[in-house]
Amino acid sequence: MGTEGPTVLDRLWHAFPPFDPDALSGSASCALPPRHEAVRTAREFTRNVLTRWGLTGHFDTVALVVSELVTNALRHGLSGAVPGELEPPVRLHLMHWSGRLVCAVRDPGKNAPVAKLPDFTALAVGDGPAEGADVEAVEELLDRAAESGRGLFLVESFSDGWGWQPMGDPLPGKIVWALFRLNPDRGTGVSPV
Repeated sequence: MGTEGPTVLDRLWHAFPPFDPDALSGSASCALPPRHEAVRTAREFTRNVLTRWGLTGHFDTVALVVSELVTNALRHGLSGAVPGELEPPVRLHLMHWSGRLVCAVRDPGKNAPVAKLPDFTALAVGDGPAEGADVEAVEELLDRAAESGRGLFLVESFSDGWGWQPMGDPLPGKIVWALFRLNPDRGTGVSPV
């Protein structure tokens, strides 16, 4: 995981149920450019790592969560970042224990992530569109409601838990992580939905 490995792990321990941090089976880290192509890169990296760890059966669920975490980092975590302060600005970390997998995304943003449901209340204008309503405006509102604001809701729905932690000095930013229990029948972690 490079030099950032221990820093990331240290900040995650307090948010997990107790387990032995020395039982780490594998870890991998990937620097991501501040471009939308980074989401595809993160999914490909995740596929390769999960294949190497023999966890390909968890790929679909984990890739969905990784995609959402990286998208949020690019969309919200880069605003206000000082160029060159944190290079690379976004980094994906995958950590595997015998029954758990953690996906963590570091970004330079300082604001806490907030899970929310898409807001469809603006659409509730009686039983139907108002007379003379601009159809294009209504369609645009529907598109925005369908495409925005549900990333962390999906992370919450498809993982066994998620959280975030500010990096603190000397590194700026935060880490947003999601936990998956890989062996739910044995009670040792979260399973894919």
